[in-house]
Amino acid sequence: MAEMVSTSPPHPDEGETRRDFLLIATGAVGVAGAALAAWPFIDSMNPAADTLALASTGVDLAPVAVGQRITVVWRGKPVFIDHRPEEEIKAAEDVDLAALVDPEPDSARVQKPEWLVVVGVCTHLGCIPLGQKTGEPRSPYGGWFCPCHGSMYDTSGRIRQGPAPKNLVVPPYAFTDDTTIKIG
Repeated sequence: MAEMVSTSPPHPDEGETRRDFLLIATGAVGVAGAALAAWPFIDSMNPAADTLALASTGVDLAPVAVGQRITVVWRGKPVFIDHRPEEEIKAAEDVDLAALVDPEPDSARVQKPEWLVVVGVCTHLGCIPLGQKTGEPRSPYGGWFCPCHGSMYDTSGRIRQGPAPKNLVVPPYAFTDDTTIKIG
């Protein structure tokens, strides 16, 4: 009996197709593995939850009486909030800007005239000025006094006397309603 012999040669691309598939699949698994291994390192570069919590601070101003000053912490710094009475507002608005070291009108430093919000760090060497608590000495201008080197600030947080080169910094803040602010 005669054997049947196939006269057609084997398909020449059949071996290469299987090899190409295996190379592509292995490469894809390798790339996915590298991405999964790198993710914890990439994710560790995001800010921590406690850092994000410090990025902004909400403050309820309803319990703050006229003439009262409170201190809150924002990004590790004290923020002075002053519920200014009419005489402090008037004193701050009536200042001759030409006489100031760092001229800035009161209207540029407040969103509502009765509320002054400033970072409570002296712009000279980073001390914390006095005048925030009841009974602490204030400057002759009704604001804050830095006892370390004698910088004196007025009721708008502007430098009036002493070595400080700039006014107390006004942090970014916004009123979320009539009696609440969000700092940061």
